[in-house]
Amino acid sequence: MSYGKVSDLAFGRLQSPSLDEAEEFLTRFGMHRAERTKDALYMRGTDTNHHLHVTHLGPSKFIGLSFLVDNLDELKRFTKIEGATGIEHVDEPGGGQRVRLTDPLGYQIELICGMQQLDALPVRKAILNTGDNKYNRAGQLMRLPAGPSHVKRAAHAVLMTPNANSKIQWYRDVLGLVCSDEVYAGSKDNIIASFNRIDKGETYVDHHIFLLIDGPTTGLNHLSFEAQDIDDIMLGHQHLVKAEKYEHVWGIGRHVLGSQVYDYWKDPWGRVHEHWTDSDVLNNSHPTQIHAAEDGLNSQWGEAVPHAFITHAIP
Repeated sequence: MSYGKVSDLAFGRLQSPSLDEAEEFLTRFGMHRAERTKDALYMRGTDTNHHLHVTHLGPSKFIGLSFLVDNLDELKRFTKIEGATGIEHVDEPGGGQRVRLTDPLGYQIELICGMQQLDALPVRKAILNTGDNKYNRAGQLMRLPAGPSHVKRAAHAVLMTPNANSKIQWYRDVLGLVCSDEVYAGSKDNIIASFNRIDKGETYVDHHIFLLIDGPTTGLNHLSFEAQDIDDIMLGHQHLVKAEKYEHVWGIGRHVLGSQVYDYWKDPWGRVHEHWTDSDVLNNSHPTQIHAAEDGLNSQWGEAVPHAFITHAIP
């Protein structure tokens, strides 16, 4: 049974023992402070949503995920889910209205509409001379200013749990998601990863907004954020390397499933944050496809997926 349909990922909600350290990392990662209180930090991207990342003060913890809903009528549909709250007014920066519920892993899921919108921020853009058209930048020199990536928006979230395949249907039914690709290990009925996108019918959307993978621990595998372009990914990578205080996890490379160019980093408490650009976009004409793990979880170019990454989860 399907209830409502989400329209995008709004933000992940984390808890960290230092808001100063959290803000320093997220700023170097390419976000901007939208608002900060004595016990919470709200970071935004270059797109217009008030924030795309929330950090509460406290011991390191993953609290849950928040998804956008297009309108109040759609939001009301989520109140019919067993265990859901009624519609609440959001009493924190960004405002809006929401419905809250708990997912099968025990994490909070928020459905939000009416979040405050801010003016978009300027971004660094590269004009490329390509093999097919080497005169796009005729007479102009390529001199990109150094600095962090330009994080645009929250793009997708990946959770890990044992027996993931028995739990993924909840997210499809409750959030209105559609499966783009599944990954198996050994026999084809042993599904270990499921890539799911929002459902906008004939309108094209990102390859996935939510991924559930099978692993030894229940928790957050990573939060993912769209950046401007490939040059932006590379410059952001260099900026984080120069900081000499954050752990690089995987990249730069191009995924097989979704095709994104990616780069993964850990925050000071081990929570993985991904930059990506150039995703496949699909609509309802795309059937679910199934892939062997050695193909689906690897890269078209770049290093092979580290074992530590595909077994990583922070509760």
